[in-house]
Amino acid sequence: MFARRTPKIRFVFHLFKEMSRLFPFITSIYTGKKDLIDLPVLNEDELEEQFVRGSGPGGQATNKTSNCVVLKHIPTGIVVKCHQTRSVEINRKRARGIMREKLDVAYKGELSEVLVKKKESVLRKQEKKKKAHENLERKRLFKEAQVADSKPGNDTV
Repeated sequence: MFARRTPKIRFVFHLFKEMSRLFPFITSIYTGKKDLIDLPVLNEDELEEQFVRGSGPGGQATNKTSNCVVLKHIPTGIVVKCHQTRSVEINRKRARGIMREKLDVAYKGELSEVLVKKKESVLRKQEKKKKAHENLERKRLFKEAQVADSKPGNDTV
């Protein structure tokens, strides 16, 4: 029973992989990743890229390899430094993603996608905290009412 379904599942994953390769904007719909359609498109002519030595934990392997990417957007002067992984290619992709987000904030200001999502998460956290506080207060009042009912002399008929 399970052996027959495996090829179909593999085919679906293969098909999805091919679709995401051909149409990268579709991937965000299915995977739930951040939609990059609204973020500004980077023009490679406006970018200045350097590879410098990294720093931080990792010892000699980190200090001697030039896999830290410094990306500068010439028109705005925004500089992004990315040294999240040991791979130069991955660091280049991540630096460009960070640059897109920073340009979105620089161009759109308060209406940028990044700031809007941050505000929404802050509001969600505040609402959650408020509900937890109300719940604790409700529990405290309930316990006080139980203690008052259990005291002798409070017999109500």
